[in-house]
Amino acid sequence: MSQPETTPLPGDSPNPADQDEHTVIPLAIEDWLTVIVMGLLALITFANVLVRYFTSQSFAWTEEFSVFLMIVLALVAGSASVARNRQIRIEYFADNGPAARQRALARFGAIMVFALFALIAVLSTRMVYDDIRYGETSPGIGVPQWWYTIWLPIMSVAIAGRALGLFIRRGRRA
Repeated sequence: MSQPETTPLPGDSPNPADQDEHTVIPLAIEDWLTVIVMGLLALITFANVLVRYFTSQSFAWTEEFSVFLMIVLALVAGSASVARNRQIRIEYFADNGPAARQRALARFGAIMVFALFALIAVLSTRMVYDDIRYGETSPGIGVPQWWYTIWLPIMSVAIAGRALGLFIRRGRRA
């Protein structure tokens, strides 16, 4: 006698990590960076709330640092979405039609993401150079601005690399 199939409960969803494609650089990097950044955001915000509650003062650096961490979080999530091929697209065109067209559109999208983030990396490197050259400081706490801006070209290169990897993986399926 065979076991009856169990239907998933409402709200149950498959583990997204089980559906990930194999990549040369593990996707766990983005997952752990997300956890770390979210944890830092929670700790900083909670510490600021406690200090403000007990002393009627607040840490001046928390808002500036929280904004920086949210930008890093968005870039890390962008890298993960590109690597997992879950970026925004028009499903009607991307998932319908002949397999060759779907593959071509997937590769076109990946190479365009690569080109965009490679360009952002180049242009933002110039911005970092200018921040260093002119001694720019952050408006809130006065630390060197390049401490924040250096992460844009680094994360842009990471996203471009993930897009290039996706382009190569989609080409291998041909």
